[in-house]
Amino acid sequence: MKTGVIGLGAMGAPMALNLHKAGHLCGVWNRTRARAEDLAAQTGVPVAEGPVTLANQADFLITCVSRDSDLKEVVEAFIPGIHPGLVVADTSTVSANTAREVAQLLESKGAGFLDCPVSGGVEGAKNARLAMMVGGKAEVLERVKGVLSALAATIVHMGPTGSGQATKAVNQIMAAGINQAVTEALAFGEAMGLDMDKVIEVVGSGAAANWFLSHRGKTMLAGQFAPGFKIALHHKDLLICHAMATSKGMPLPVTEMTLNQYAELMNKGHGEEDISALFRIKHRG
Repeated sequence: MKTGVIGLGAMGAPMALNLHKAGHLCGVWNRTRARAEDLAAQTGVPVAEGPVTLANQADFLITCVSRDSDLKEVVEAFIPGIHPGLVVADTSTVSANTAREVAQLLESKGAGFLDCPVSGGVEGAKNARLAMMVGGKAEVLERVKGVLSALAATIVHMGPTGSGQATKAVNQIMAAGINQAVTEALAFGEAMGLDMDKVIEVVGSGAAANWFLSHRGKTMLAGQFAPGFKIALHHKDLLICHAMATSKGMPLPVTEMTLNQYAELMNKGHGEEDISALFRIKHRG
């Protein structure tokens, strides 16, 4: 299935590379053309002249952008290239309402749409080990599931359009709580004068073991915060979660605390660091 990718950032670029390895990638486009040209140099896959051209030549179009407004802008840009049978899957993290708006627009033009947010970070994208939560029509997912399997180790149909994004909101709220727990616990361990390598070894083998501790524990203790998942992006995602919860009259105290602490870090110039940089706040006491 001829597949195009729009959006070649930290997640989109490795996903495009994996699609190329699987023999699906027919073209790419990115607002910053240099990124698209870099990927084209690695793969030999052409850079499309624009979103319309890519939509016109592809059977399946995957978008990976940062914000709701970016997704709406990209979709409006490629609408003239839509043809009957085209399927569009958005792997961005946006609100469920935005996913439903985009689906309605694309379906009115004859295209299928899936909201397919992913979890697993840059490592998961590079290794094709993402978890993908999908909203939309089951029959549309079945048409493109083979292609998506080049990106994700786990693909679960969650229900109608917007369900994928609602599930991703669950993931992002949980990630905030895990970040809070791990950074606070490791700061406490340091304050107790413990051998932190041993702490990570033994705690990581027990009931409190988790991915974040095993993959970020040692680097945060070393003061290294190279991004797998940037603070600024998680902050954006948590704002979406907070708005969704507010619409249901539901408080999210851990999410609100995390938003406030991320805002503090962003104001100090740490927004492009990994979310484990929350340790900066916990470590200072």
